Amino acid sequence: MKKKLFAALTSVCLMSAALTGCSSEASGTDTTGSETPVSEAAESEGSENDAAESEAAETQNTENVALEGSISLAGSTSMEKMCEAMSESFMESNPGVTVTVEYTGSGAGLESLASGSVDIGDASRGLKDEEKNNGLVENIVAIDGIAVITDKENTVTDITSEDLAKIYTGEITNWSEVGGTDQPIVVIGREAGSGTRDAFEELMEVEDICVYAQELDSTGGVLAKVAATPGAIGYVSLDVVDDTVTGMKIDGVEPTEEQILAGAYLLQRPFVMATKGEISEQSELVKAWFDYVNSEEGKEIIKSVGLIVPQ
Repeated sequence: MKKKLFAALTSVCLMSAALTGCSSEASGTDTTGSETPVSEAAESEGSENDAAESEAAETQNTENVALEGSISLAGSTSMEKMCEAMSESFMESNPGVTVTVEYTGSGAGLESLASGSVDIGDASRGLKDEEKNNGLVENIVAIDGIAVITDKENTVTDITSEDLAKIYTGEITNWSEVGGTDQPIVVIGREAGSGTRDAFEELMEVEDICVYAQELDSTGGVLAKVAATPGAIGYVSLDVVDDTVTGMKIDGVEPTEEQILAGAYLLQRPFVMATKGEISEQSELVKAWFDYVNSEEGKEIIKSVGLIVPQ
């Protein structure tokens, strides 16, 4: 009888211990007897994760704020190919932004900038002192060569800088005087105010003394006119030269990127996106534009249109 009673009591104790152990494990009782409910621990950990995720999302949203608005540029026709490619790519990356570019010539573009009617003035030459004194800032975004071109039938493919200057000032009027056939030279140039004309005349030291048979108001116009006119000579931005004309060597040097960077080719000039005041003083949208132009993607666009990235 005593043995049966002892066995029953032992069984009850074991069951009680087992139940107590389960209860302690479920409630998170530690060796000191304190309790930390599982639900509270999970809730604490969840709150920390939510806070971290919220902070990360807020940082990402700050970094990826969508740009909205419009940017206006005006100026050099020589910069058309670069500006079109750059603005198209920028708008593709920023669907909320509209970029408009007017090709009015360097001088007119800088005048528009000075008057406040555009955000950026495009100039295919360096800024003049009076323009800088008017608050305009020169931001060089690319380097361009000026190519001297003739019609495809012309046998003269290399000319000295001295003879080239004489052709444009009217001292040499026939191709036979420079080793070509007996054919009158038709001198084609750009209109007054053109950045290409200003740069060409300055580099050749023939400012205001050129004798033009015809003055055209765009780079494309000069290219087409020279291609279609026997005996014609003209100057255009290097990046537009195609197989409809012959690009001439000057003093034996071809207008290539290597020769331009080496300083061997005479006719080279900056492509400028001028601002009224420093870039740091412009709107966030304009600053974003310059960030893009100077980015690796922007540099690739500059190279893709035949221009040189400034060193």
